[in-house]
Amino acid sequence: MTALLVVIYIAFVSLGFPDSLFGVAWPVVHVEFGTPESFASLYSIITGICTGGVSFIAGPLIRKFGTGKVTFFSTLLTALGLIGISFSPNIVVMMICTVMMGYGAGAIDTGLNNFVSLHYKAKHMNWLHCCWGLGVTISPVIMSAFLGGEGTWRNGYRVIAILQFAIALIILASLRKWNIEPESTSETANGQKDLPKKTLFDLLKIKGTITSILSLGLYCGGEFLIGTWGATYAVNVLAVSPEEAAKWISLYFGGIMVGRIISGFLSEKLSDNTLIKGGMALAAVGMVILILPIGKTALVGLMLIGMGYGPVFPSVLHSVPARFGTDYSADITGYHMGGAYGIGFFVQLIYGYVASATTFAITPFVLLALGLGVIGATVVTLKKLKKTTEKLNTII
Repeated sequence: MTALLVVIYIAFVSLGFPDSLFGVAWPVVHVEFGTPESFASLYSIITGICTGGVSFIAGPLIRKFGTGKVTFFSTLLTALGLIGISFSPNIVVMMICTVMMGYGAGAIDTGLNNFVSLHYKAKHMNWLHCCWGLGVTISPVIMSAFLGGEGTWRNGYRVIAILQFAIALIILASLRKWNIEPESTSETANGQKDLPKKTLFDLLKIKGTITSILSLGLYCGGEFLIGTWGATYAVNVLAVSPEEAAKWISLYFGGIMVGRIISGFLSEKLSDNTLIKGGMALAAVGMVILILPIGKTALVGLMLIGMGYGPVFPSVLHSVPARFGTDYSADITGYHMGGAYGIGFFVQLIYGYVASATTFAITPFVLLALGLGVIGATVVTLKKLKKTTEKLNTII
């Protein structure tokens, strides 16, 4: 199990690589392609639709093919998408390649999150997403080296693609290990029970499911907003160079990684719900710092926002089996992923057009509003689950 866990961690590093590339490269890419700056919102929403769409059907895919095979083919698909982007002659081809990446990312995300939430402790879920943080931290650093040197943004994509292909080979070599899964839930060879079919609407009727998905979606809205528009905010509002802005965004993603390392240890003592609330409180402090009129020093707030965001995503997903049961956890995890991406990218779409038409200075205030939404949706979810538990105890 230890060797398999290491491979899972490495696979999640690969998931993070593409996520922060677009945002840091966009200030240069849109100029080269002659595309309006606000087009980033539409580009991102297409990615979200693809990623979220696959997440909604990931449960059946995982049951049919197994987590290992789904992870391998998805990683390979994202690598091919990255290579395609690096050779794109225009924004249309770039978007087509992004569709490939979106499909790959959605399947990896759902499969690995469900597998770890079922078979490993909360600390491993946090450290799994820390590996994602490692991936999203490394790629802006690589991209900034090309943006500030004699290379181009295309070379940054190619380097990440090579790393992605290497990780796909590691997963391929480990496929036999993925068949040796824990036998704690009476599973079939592919890792899931033989269960009666339930539709999306059947599972969404479970109390608390919709508000739980909403909490994750609003969180993703904030996380994605900084990932896509953070560099643009730094360039337009605080007048830093594109390469310096890329480094600040790397610091933000580094904060997410550090936050997940710390929360991995804290999860031994604190519940998922406590980590979610505490993380959002710390993120709010960072957002306030971002508002202060202290020039580019305010960008330090990005690191605090990242650290606060750290435990939120993994804690929500790790709580899925505990909140809604293990039988359909792969499906419900997929619905969380799909719904979260849909909401998150919709927030980005609206924000991008509004900020482009007005001012990017609204960013910290939008982030604060989203943060309050996360806390509110979480509180409502827990109240609904408490009422359901009390009702069952009364019946028993």
